[in-house]
Amino acid sequence: MATSLLQQIRSLFDGDPGVRKVADDPVLSAELLLLFRMILADGAVKDTELDMLRRICREAFGIADASFDGIVEYLNDFGYETNGAQAIRMFQDMDIERRRLLARHMAEIAKADEQLAENEVKLLRRTLDLLGISPVDIVRS
Repeated sequence: MATSLLQQIRSLFDGDPGVRKVADDPVLSAELLLLFRMILADGAVKDTELDMLRRICREAFGIADASFDGIVEYLNDFGYETNGAQAIRMFQDMDIERRRLLARHMAEIAKADEQLAENEVKLLRRTLDLLGISPVDIVRS
């Protein structure tokens, strides 16, 4: 309990560590922006998609659930500075496994509500093309 209290006090002075992690890492910011755009692709923000994004943040990037709302707020505040094409360009020179990870995360978000909307499929297909990834690579990995 004392550790939790100290972490809360520290976050008042230092800011949320999860938000700081995202703000300090342009590639992570770009990925989260792309994932959030996938959530918006079908025209509705669904809890299942947000839960999937929260899980990805926790498991893939080590971001605590407590930071999630702050990260979404950060992306809303600063995400307008980066469009989808700019975000994808950050990944084009990365190794194939990192590009596949981004694509898998996007597919997980798209499938989270158990419905693949046409706009989700288009966004995923366009992203795969720009990243030089085959859909078969996503299923296989």
